[in-house]
This record gives sequence, C-alpha cells and structure tokens, in this order.
Amino acid sequence: MTQKIDFYTATSESIVTSLCEQLEEIRLSRNISQQDLSEDAGVSRSTLTRMADGKAISLDSFVRIMQALKLHDHLAALLPDPGIRPVDRIKQGRERKRASRKPPSSSEWRWSDDD
Repeated sequence: MTQKIDFYTATSESIVTSLCEQLEEIRLSRNISQQDLSEDAGVSRSTLTRMADGKAISLDSFVRIMQALKLHDHLAALLPDPGIRPVDRIKQGRERKRASRKPPSSSEWRWSDDD
C-alpha cells in the first residue's frame, strides 16, 4: 500500500514514516523474513519491527537495510551531485530556445517616395 507523499509539504515525521513503510513493502514483496533481513543488514529484529510500524530508525540502520535489500543504486539518488550548481541543473532541464532570425533580404528597403 504505497502512498504518494509530497516531500515539499510533508513533515519530517511523515517522510520518515513513508520511507520506513516503503522499505517494509519491499521486504514483503521479496518474501524476506524479518529475521533474515536483520541478519543480512546487521540490525536487530526490533529495529525492523519499528520500521514495519512506520516508526523512525537510525540513518545507519536505514542504510544497512537498503544495502541488504540491494538498493545501493537508490542511495545515490538521495542527494544531488554537489558539483552541479542549482542554476546549471535548471538549465539542463529546460534550455531556452529562440526563433532564428530571417536572413537579410537582398534588396534594401526604401520609402515609396524615393522611386
């Protein structure tokens, strides 16, 4: 029962709850017992019970659980690359396009009285 959460307006508590619930859903979808995951992640079973209830766990436990679930690649997406400035990131997403100029006409423009 994945819930969509608006990270811009959500409280930190609701974000933590949502992330913990998502990890629990992944564990269940892979049919991994709490006991097996706790051994693979090196965390206590009570930590996994708290996570399953949507309660806060330590960042270290969160990372260990993600690693045990083979979600390494998702850890990189948690924070933006500090080498890219925010302005450059915006420019990458939408580059400004301009209309091309028409080539100058071969004949010069004149007043109609100049004929």
